[in-house]
Amino acid sequence: MIFEHDFAGGLIRATCSDGMGMIAISNPDRKNAVTAAMWRAIPQAARILTDEAHAHVIVLRGTGADFSAGADISEFDSVRKNSATAVAYEALNSRAFEAIRHCRVPTIAAIRGICYGGGFGLAAACDLRIAEKGARFSVPATRLGIAYPADAVQDIVNALGQQMAKVALFTGASMSSEKMAAVGFLLEEVEASVFDQEVSALAHAIAANAPIALHASKLAIRAVIEQDGDLLREAEVIGAETFDSADYAEGRAAFAERRKPHFTGK
Repeated sequence: MIFEHDFAGGLIRATCSDGMGMIAISNPDRKNAVTAAMWRAIPQAARILTDEAHAHVIVLRGTGADFSAGADISEFDSVRKNSATAVAYEALNSRAFEAIRHCRVPTIAAIRGICYGGGFGLAAACDLRIAEKGARFSVPATRLGIAYPADAVQDIVNALGQQMAKVALFTGASMSSEKMAAVGFLLEEVEASVFDQEVSALAHAIAANAPIALHASKLAIRAVIEQDGDLLREAEVIGAETFDSADYAEGRAAFAERRKPHFTGK
């Protein structure tokens, strides 16, 4: 069964099939610029895919030729006109980044075309990133005279490394997919002809695995990255629970019978 749900008047679309969820940024006429309503919708889309559609993995992508040009600047005269409105607006940004960063299932950014500003931030918040050759990346906040949201900088530093994060934030310069792959921001860059196939193959490989084990693994990785002892203990508890799960019994049986396992998340 295919799950479908639209948010922000269809500008954010959540779909799921066979455990593979997708959040599509669907504003192609504006290079998938993200409006305030869209920022608000992203956490809702992530939540509905995990809680109702039971996705095992979520792919974040743009509709059409681009991933996202970032925040919709045409709204800035109202939503970012001064410090008071900017604080409220950036809270929307932060909740969207956090929803992707802390999503209980693995997330993949499928990037083609432009990946700028807030779009870059969303990609950086994902666990894995694949780009089509020719994609371009930039964090142009300083060129607009504003600072990038401080809590989202953590994702950029973790994904790019300290020195490249400084270059990206200090210069606002556009960078190629080749360069981003070389510094480790991208898992890989692939030709346009096989881009969708490669993204789908990675999503399938993840979705085929046991959901509880995936959740425990993601928590453990987050605990290491964030140096969070409480999170590490939570990961240990969930990891221990896997040994009493039906999925563990199914995994052992499938291995013995030389067949693919069918995991249910129980």
